[in-house]
Amino acid sequence: MMQKPPQNVDFALKETSPKIGAGAIASDKLASTYDLVEQMQYLYVRVVKARDLPSKDVTGGCDPYVEVKLGNYKGITRHFEKKSNPEWNQVFAFSKDRIQASVLEVTVKDKDVVVDDLIGRMMFDLNDIPKRVPPDSPLAPQWYRLEDRHGNKVKNGELMLAVWMGTQADEAFSDAWHSDAATVGPDGVANIRSKVYLSPKLWYVRVNVIEAQDLIPNDKTRFPEPYVKVQLGNQLMRTRICPSKTINPMWNEDLVFVVAEPFEEPMILSLEDRIGPNKDDNLGRCVIPLQLVQRRLDHKPVNTRWFNLEKHVIVDGEKKETKFASRIHLRVCLEGGYHVLDESTHYSSDLRPTAKQLWKTNIGILEVGVLSAVGLSPMKSKDGRGTTDAYCVAKYGQKWVRTRTIVDCFTPKWNEQYTWEVFDPCTVITVGVFDNGHVNGGSGRDARIGKVRIRLSTLETDRVYTHAYPLLVLHPSGVKKMGELQLAVRFTCSSLINMLHLYSHPLLPKMHYIHPLSVMQLDILRHQAIQIVSMRLSRAEPPLRKEIVEYMLDVDSHMWSMRRSKANFFRIMNVLGGLIAVGRWFDQICIWKNPLTTVLIHILFIILVLYPELILPTIFLYLFLIGIWNYRWRPRHPPHMDTRLSHADACHPDELDEEFDTFPTSRPSDIVRMRYDRLRSIAGKVQTVVGDLATQGERFQSLLSWRDPRATTLFVTFCLIAAVVLYVTPFQVVGLLIGIYVLRHPRFRHKLPSVPLNFFRRLPARSDSML
Repeated sequence: MMQKPPQNVDFALKETSPKIGAGAIASDKLASTYDLVEQMQYLYVRVVKARDLPSKDVTGGCDPYVEVKLGNYKGITRHFEKKSNPEWNQVFAFSKDRIQASVLEVTVKDKDVVVDDLIGRMMFDLNDIPKRVPPDSPLAPQWYRLEDRHGNKVKNGELMLAVWMGTQADEAFSDAWHSDAATVGPDGVANIRSKVYLSPKLWYVRVNVIEAQDLIPNDKTRFPEPYVKVQLGNQLMRTRICPSKTINPMWNEDLVFVVAEPFEEPMILSLEDRIGPNKDDNLGRCVIPLQLVQRRLDHKPVNTRWFNLEKHVIVDGEKKETKFASRIHLRVCLEGGYHVLDESTHYSSDLRPTAKQLWKTNIGILEVGVLSAVGLSPMKSKDGRGTTDAYCVAKYGQKWVRTRTIVDCFTPKWNEQYTWEVFDPCTVITVGVFDNGHVNGGSGRDARIGKVRIRLSTLETDRVYTHAYPLLVLHPSGVKKMGELQLAVRFTCSSLINMLHLYSHPLLPKMHYIHPLSVMQLDILRHQAIQIVSMRLSRAEPPLRKEIVEYMLDVDSHMWSMRRSKANFFRIMNVLGGLIAVGRWFDQICIWKNPLTTVLIHILFIILVLYPELILPTIFLYLFLIGIWNYRWRPRHPPHMDTRLSHADACHPDELDEEFDTFPTSRPSDIVRMRYDRLRSIAGKVQTVVGDLATQGERFQSLLSWRDPRATTLFVTFCLIAAVVLYVTPFQVVGLLIGIYVLRHPRFRHKLPSVPLNFFRRLPARSDSML
């Protein structure tokens, strides 16, 4: 097989050397606690409250607010009406890189209709402002006497302030109004701050519908055709129609749903009678609050319960309950032993069961420093030019983090560090970059810029990885690099023994193996879980919007595409390439291409035949030597998305258009017909390969199945003779003769296939029985 050329340098991972504290000699306490990011200096101003403010209005009232000004940047607190002792407790942060003044001015003003009146102000020289480094305690605010325009102290009015120089590690950083967002305005600040979100706790709900009794059909002239319909939120499932027409039907069917805690909606179960092709008659319903449902942690069966089915009849336009109620027999439980999959199993970030009692202790800590991005593409237009308001979202386990939005910048610097507990090393963290579509009151979707996946098991422990990851997005026009994201990642292991012990455990909780869910069931449940997670996170403030959650969780990963199919085919061929290479090497040994190598193989073969107890030790020693030899070329970078592996760099435009088509399709019929014909041609080749594999397997089966009596007679006779010969002949002699025959010199060979191969190819398969 031809080796693929190296990946385009534009799409490759690049190692970087940012100025972070990890690995360096710490100059202050920050380097030991917030050491995966570059230090960014900020001037912090905490405006706490004021007292005894004088009145400036004719009415005798005072509507105060505070204006914090530093050069061209200005922050304003909210204002209070008719209050001389207001409390604001707001923090302002001014980036030191953007400071173009030497004096900080803090002004208290009285809001007026025409011109706001000055109540008083204070001036601070930046050279005199103290520096504060966490984990020092916060700086205590002080009372300052206000001054007028001429620098004289005013009679009444004091302001409580704290002013200090700090970094992004400061506790006040996340709640501060930033000078970077001066153009956003006070209403939009909430949309650009960094936040931490938690996924809702997801459960599987299993409803085992056993039987019903004493059904009362509305039509007395016929037996009912009953089935049970269960609704939970926007999930709706139903049992099959009971095959026996009776008023005491039995189903014994399992229905599984996904639900998030806290439980907001009850489960509504209704019994329906199929009276026509699209017509059903309700025979009763019951409402089951999930708070009352039993929680199961293992495979032991829960208790069954009988529920009364309430039935309403309409008399004179009013609903009235009937006295006699049918009953339904159910087994309902919340499954705590499963892990509710909301991510693809190929790159899941969490594998723990729902019930916290079943969690094992954590085995380490994952720390990620989101440093910066470079070369971001313009995502929208503003004032006739392209702009990008970028932020990052990282998801691992139940914890989602969102960095602050850097407004109108193609080279944003976040320098924010986050930490997660790790319970399994065979998990993946996903970091996505998005453009904020809600800055300045916008209401568009947050556009995706790209994402990065890092598998923890590929990282060495206690090593800091600093790389620039290309942000790759597949567009209908092809794969496009949207910029580069610079991250610093460190995986710290608390117990190496515990982590190595995990490699002997099953990947998923044991309930997935004791009572497995089908693949189709898991796909449906995963889709429902994604919808629930996106709905809950979109209700946070600020919301983590649906398009972000779906992109991070790969909601459309199951959709078919020609590109993915080709990529997976070549992945299989790449895996088989190793076996093919071994076969070719052995073929070269057999035809004596290199006589010295062949002679050495003969010697090794004779030794192993004479001393068969050396076979297994030799194999394991050989594997050990290969592993040690390959250590020199071990990967030094975490793996990243590969455009060549994905077949994204050389994909036909129509294949990309097909991948981005809606489901069901929105393309005209002639294009759909062309794509269908292409799919048939490719599927025909796949069908042929699968059929050939099945044929070889059926030929093995037919050796002893007497489908070809003569062939089976020959094989059975051969087995009898071989058994007699092997009983009387030492195994070493037989093995030696077979090996020397296989490795014989080319002059003793002929080009026709061997007798065993001819015999095998003549065996019948079941392909001739197919229509």
